Amino acid sequence: MKGIEDMLAMAQNVQAELAKAQANLDTIEVEGVAGGGLVKVRASAKGRIIAVDIDPSLLAPSEKQMVEDLIAAAINDARGKADAASSAEMSKMTSGLPLPPGFKLPF
Repeated sequence: MKGIEDMLAMAQNVQAELAKAQANLDTIEVEGVAGGGLVKVRASAKGRIIAVDIDPSLLAPSEKQMVEDLIAAAINDARGKADAASSAEMSKMTSGLPLPPGFKLPF
């Protein structure tokens, strides 16, 4: 039964490492941009929106639709970068684990 105990201990270790990596994702920041930098959105690698920066030149009432579109584009850009940062971080964490080929973690 030593093999099963070793597997259970390894599984608990993997679970602890994954929890630590997930907690670390909230400290990694990415920036999404749109409109050539007129709208910027900062987000954590977990996807939490931290800040939105809008260039003052866009604040004219006639620019309302464009500002809304640029905010949505910047948020989507930040989300894509957050997903990439999260994936990279999780890959670093799991690279040393003896997982079977093709095994996918639930992240």
